[in-house]
Amino acid sequence: MPSKSDDNVKNIPTTQASTFDSEAFLRVVTAKAGVYRMYDSKQVVIYVGKAKDLKKRLASYFRKDVDSVKTKVLVRQIAAIEVTVTHTEGEALILENNYIKKYQPKYNILLRDDKSYPYLLITAHKHPKLGLHRGGKKIKGEYFGPFPTVGAVWESLRLMQKIFPIRQCEDSYYRARSRPCLQHQLGRCSAPCVDKISVDDYQDQVNLAKLFLQGKSSAVIEQLVSKMELASNELHFEYAAKYRDQIVTLRKVQQQQFVSGHVAELDVVGLYRDKTQVCIHLLFIRQHKILGSKSYFPTVPSESSDSDILQAFIAQHYLSAETLSNGKVQGSIPKEIVIKESIEQVADLAALLSEQADHEVKISTNTRSERAQYLKLAGTNAQTALVTRNSHKESMQARFAALNEVFELENGIQRIECFDISHTMGQQTVASNVVFNQEGPLKTDYRRYNVFGITPGDDYAAMAFALRKRYGKLKANPSKPEEHSALEKLPDIVFIDGGKGQLAEAENFFSQLALTKTPLLVGVAKGESRKPGLETLILAGSHQLISLPGTSPALHLVQHIRDESHRFAITGHRAKRQKVSKKSRLESIEGIGAKKRQSLLKFLGGLQEVMQADITTLAKVPGISHVLAEKIHNALHEK
Repeated sequence: MPSKSDDNVKNIPTTQASTFDSEAFLRVVTAKAGVYRMYDSKQVVIYVGKAKDLKKRLASYFRKDVDSVKTKVLVRQIAAIEVTVTHTEGEALILENNYIKKYQPKYNILLRDDKSYPYLLITAHKHPKLGLHRGGKKIKGEYFGPFPTVGAVWESLRLMQKIFPIRQCEDSYYRARSRPCLQHQLGRCSAPCVDKISVDDYQDQVNLAKLFLQGKSSAVIEQLVSKMELASNELHFEYAAKYRDQIVTLRKVQQQQFVSGHVAELDVVGLYRDKTQVCIHLLFIRQHKILGSKSYFPTVPSESSDSDILQAFIAQHYLSAETLSNGKVQGSIPKEIVIKESIEQVADLAALLSEQADHEVKISTNTRSERAQYLKLAGTNAQTALVTRNSHKESMQARFAALNEVFELENGIQRIECFDISHTMGQQTVASNVVFNQEGPLKTDYRRYNVFGITPGDDYAAMAFALRKRYGKLKANPSKPEEHSALEKLPDIVFIDGGKGQLAEAENFFSQLALTKTPLLVGVAKGESRKPGLETLILAGSHQLISLPGTSPALHLVQHIRDESHRFAITGHRAKRQKVSKKSRLESIEGIGAKKRQSLLKFLGGLQEVMQADITTLAKVPGISHVLAEKIHNALHEK
């Protein structure tokens, strides 16, 4: 893939004057294929494009008879143009896509990236594990998907657990078992960890699960019927009953699980526009089934056509800067992509996707029958998603306006932050910082802080710690761009979940920052019965108490923000607490490393047996001396 350091890419000197001299630039620019980046006077990239002939394409921007208003506005802002030459149009397409993702130019169609899609993974193991996987495909095994959301994967895992008794536990848990776990008792795992099933029988279940995930549930039922009849003829009625139960469950799943069709693998791209707003809805169809869907809301310049939007979406969604060692794009590109109308570079884009995916990729536009129905469904979902989003946005803006009527801030309220503390008896303390703007929760700016160095249970000190982490590096007169950015993100209001004590910590902290602008600090105290609707707001400085009516949109916004802060804090605290609870007591004993822990558990059969062993028994473990055995025994029994 081309980059500035590659031999096949050349950077052309650019004009850096504040007033761009287009004539001088066009005299020296190359006529080769490549990518161009346009900068404004602040050296910010405002547009990225590609061309088969850079000289002709760039000259078209500076003609006197340009009709496009967007192009006229763009040209007036150009202060410099930078050009990167590539060998092929395919390289130019990939490079353009990477630059758009990197610079997010305001005159390009922008698709906000999500994290990589989740998959189901069956590992290549003596007793394969079935589980969720996200990220690079570095683990050996078979991958099924992608799924649109993690929730869809968990739903599939729960379903698979009812049908196929394959382990879903982590390898570390699997290796440490000395007896069957609860999943075996519930009939959801065949307990291969303690040899309750032979390797061959377990592998048969794994193979059936793979067939099921490939959409071949009928073939699975046929095999299970054959196994049931064989077991019955050999008078193995217990096995026959198990196969019968699997068949019954599978037949129920066939009736209710997914919408099915004749098409094996494709993505359907639905588009809906409302003036300058656009929603793209993507349907995922794999193994003849609709696995799920996802909506995107790209930022689109006003004069962009539907074909421009679809082309930008396909390029940005399926082409990635992250590649595997063999040069293939990481992720899943389907065999067919269905869109509602033709795009300009459909042949080039399909060829490039085919090369990256290592299989033929077709982009279909003239659809009939089943594909047309899928496309209609995707378009309806896109319209519904955009209407729902706008409804939520209007509701949120109304709540912001109602809250501003309460506090009467001169410039209105654009950004709100809220802090909360969560712990159990002072242990594993976690602070949350959530952010809202007029569109709702801004989850990219959420932060959690692990609180340390304070007296356990001191909520006031924990609040001071969180505020210091969030705002401690702010400067009144920043000298670096990142410091400017941090100061610009200073909220208009900071809500503190707690009473006057927590609010006083916030007041004291901001009084020491010496900033030219400080946010309005407000404490959110629960009512006497701690019921929703009885919250009291405490203003910083005067400590004036404000009680809002239970029907007030402003109060609903405060409750939403406070509840979200509480949820985010307690989720982090529970994860931290669970991590500590999973830690073996042996890990806290000095001199006991991973190998000695493994020897103890393997020789004695588990942690419970280690706890019950006396010093003489511990000393019999390979690698454990009598002195070390005594130390282990004393530590486990708190002597």
